[in-house]
Amino acid sequence: MKILLVYPRYPDSFWSFKHALRFISKKAAVPPLGLITVSAMLPSAWQKKLVDMNVSPLQINDIKWADYVFISAMYIQKESVGTVISECVKQGVKIVAGGPLFTQDYENYSQIDHMILNEAEITLPLFLKDLAEGHPEKIYKTSEFPDISSTPVPDFHLLSRKSYAFMNIQVSRGCPFACEFCEITTLLGHKVRLKSTQQILDELDTLYDLQWRGTVLIVDDNFIGNKNFIKHDLLPAMITWMQVHNYPFTFNTEASINLADDDELLALMVEAGFKSLFIGIETPEEKSLLECNKVQNKNRNLLESIRKIQRAGLLVSGGFIVGFDSDPPSVFQQQIDFIQQSGIVSAMVGLLNAPKKTQLYERLKAENRLTIEATGNNTDSTMNFIPRMNYQELMDGYKKIIHDIYTTKPYYQRIRRLLLNYRPKSKQPARINFNLFKALLKTIFIIGVVNKGRSDYWKLMIWTLFRRPGLMVDAIEYSIYGHHYRTIYGLRNKQNN
Repeated sequence: MKILLVYPRYPDSFWSFKHALRFISKKAAVPPLGLITVSAMLPSAWQKKLVDMNVSPLQINDIKWADYVFISAMYIQKESVGTVISECVKQGVKIVAGGPLFTQDYENYSQIDHMILNEAEITLPLFLKDLAEGHPEKIYKTSEFPDISSTPVPDFHLLSRKSYAFMNIQVSRGCPFACEFCEITTLLGHKVRLKSTQQILDELDTLYDLQWRGTVLIVDDNFIGNKNFIKHDLLPAMITWMQVHNYPFTFNTEASINLADDDELLALMVEAGFKSLFIGIETPEEKSLLECNKVQNKNRNLLESIRKIQRAGLLVSGGFIVGFDSDPPSVFQQQIDFIQQSGIVSAMVGLLNAPKKTQLYERLKAENRLTIEATGNNTDSTMNFIPRMNYQELMDGYKKIIHDIYTTKPYYQRIRRLLLNYRPKSKQPARINFNLFKALLKTIFIIGVVNKGRSDYWKLMIWTLFRRPGLMVDAIEYSIYGHHYRTIYGLRNKQNN
């Protein structure tokens, strides 16, 4: 068999980092981890070729070469998915599809020949068996959640690694919490299922042997979902591995805010080489946290929890939402004040949406409030239901948040607040990084000379040089992120100065 694995294009969004990647000459932030994991589950004798359309275009000859095209996607990639399917149908090549988009929306893709839904550890072997016997079915799905302790090392060798800013791995699936708006537990369940420590070390060995050096994103939706395993098994082993290999990687991940309650866990993560993490803050409004069942965020000083994590040596990016039924008119200024005071530089603020099959979707469906399908894009200013708040008031308030946190003056003020509170403890040896040097030159020219708001940029650079010189790289990196955020939010021509 000749298998073409295709990953569709992402539109420009908060997480695409499209306008930041140009500074470091990269084409995409992360590889399609699910697709290269599926590749590793296919028979080793099969020929496999990967096309990540975020890195290189899909060629007609690639499709013609293949016996099957395997495609995986998320909701945000729907437009590109349609293009891929149309071309495969036109060329008469059969399509095998899986991943979150198709698992939740397979009824809308009649042109696809075979659907490998839910998690591939269960459904893919069933398809491969039937294919070998000559009678593959249209749909393979399951209500079970697989043990992932036998999931193979992904086929990292298929990647054009120099095209990516980060590599990525997965430790666990599932989340112990039950936030109303989140589809993670629908797709992956409440029970946290884990790879073994040896599996993770094998994946790190593979990346190391392939000469990867730099950031590795651990894509778990909640890295600390099973704190006992993480603290007492995985992190000690990662610390030893990093020491033996002279700290070739730094790690980023996602975690819940209760990480701040565990000093030992914080210290272990920092010692293992973790640098930053994403936390779903959602809102400082207690009634809205209660509404969406964000129990881990309730009844705590969220600001102090974030500051504690920063002081421990971890950078924090955060997710924020407006549009809850319980949101008062004051919520917009609350969000602005909280974000500015927290020093969370990368603050993804989105309008509430209800993905299919979530608790929120089912509630709004029962209330006859659903309107359109959710796009999966956190920054396109759309909602897929009728909010309780006056719609125009909600849109105006949302735009005010974006303006007040991402125009240059408040944005650079937030970077300063972070740099004052952040206490890095990296053991990674200093290495000559030509990409970083090129990024600095581009930053000086584009952000410091060409763009509006350049005076705020230079004030930050001078301030950092005198007050926090050891964090100059972080200041430059966040300046680049700011350029990306202002571009996607349409603020580049609406600066304060």
